[in-house]
Amino acid sequence: MTGRTARWVARGAARSSSLITLLAVACLLLGVVFEAARWSVLPSAHAVRALPAPAIGTGLKLVERSTSLIKMPDGVPAAHASALAVLPGDQMLAFWWAGTRESGADVQVFVSRWADGGWSAARPVVDRDALGRALGFGVRRIGNPAAWAARDGKVNLFVVATGLGGWAASRVVHLVSSDAGESFQVKRVLPLSPLFNTSVLVRTTPVGLADGGWWLPAYFELGHKFPMLISFDSAGQPRWLARIGTRTTAMQPAVVAVTGTETRAWMRDISEQHRVQQAVSRDGGQSWEDLPAMDLPNHDSSVAALRLRGGGFVLLHNDRVDGGDSARSMLKLSVSDDAHTWRPGVEVIKGVPADEFSYPSVQQVGDELHVTYTARRQGIAHHVYRIGYDDVNRP
Repeated sequence: MTGRTARWVARGAARSSSLITLLAVACLLLGVVFEAARWSVLPSAHAVRALPAPAIGTGLKLVERSTSLIKMPDGVPAAHASALAVLPGDQMLAFWWAGTRESGADVQVFVSRWADGGWSAARPVVDRDALGRALGFGVRRIGNPAAWAARDGKVNLFVVATGLGGWAASRVVHLVSSDAGESFQVKRVLPLSPLFNTSVLVRTTPVGLADGGWWLPAYFELGHKFPMLISFDSAGQPRWLARIGTRTTAMQPAVVAVTGTETRAWMRDISEQHRVQQAVSRDGGQSWEDLPAMDLPNHDSSVAALRLRGGGFVLLHNDRVDGGDSARSMLKLSVSDDAHTWRPGVEVIKGVPADEFSYPSVQQVGDELHVTYTARRQGIAHHVYRIGYDDVNRP
């Protein structure tokens, strides 16, 4: 091959390489455009309102009835991130992940059923291999679950899963059970982000809507971190999503309907304020206004909130034990009559400075408040409180 021919071949190869690169970039940009167009669909002008409970009492009081640990499967040393879903007949499901360690290859999502005052034996419902086979791509790790029992009787389970990368590369997988949580089938990967559905996670409890649908709180975690809200119709189809406020240092929103028009979100704070962050919507979740941080401490820890059927609100949040570095060594429950002004309710648990009691979940069954949380990353603790009021105004 002559020198001239070699140079011609080299230039041709370079042009081919540049063309391939340009085509790849064009395809990537086109994909991002289509993804962004789908992701940026605004909520309907006629947003469905959340379904607040009728308030019949003020002066909420909680009296502890029992504390226990949900029995873990044998040979599973680590557990975290419980989620509760209430079923008809005063039953309840608890989901959490467990395995040798967070992000471990053997991590599975487990479930236990609360009925007749006790928990059933824990059993696995999701693992990364089965999830990968159902989705058609490899799943490297699974994490936080969130769950909702819909009006049609189906249990909707949302699980964080990643392929490559860390939690910031997560997707949310939607699974459905038609047999009250006995078995689950993969329905879809939720279409949530212009980055090919990655970097969106779930953690906190969904909120029921008047039309039988629900809101699923979520959050974005790649670079800037911000909370989101996903609306589902009564058939379990996602219809819109909205960003909650403009902050870039808040995530894992706990969302509660305060009235038929007002909805509030309380969030984990990763800023230097170290306070529970909050936002308000007055148009059915379509738009959100940031509010000043609360006086309640929060050192980068998940919160949980609930409106009670008889009136009043509860908010679970972490604090530090004096002299300790752990931001999760104490778990507190604050109460409110209006979701605006809060007062101390109960000290759920207080450990030593190195302890962790974190990622709470809360639900109401009858006249009882059920609280679950991670206990030292070794198991899921369960507290039951009797709900009472100083003043009750019944119709």
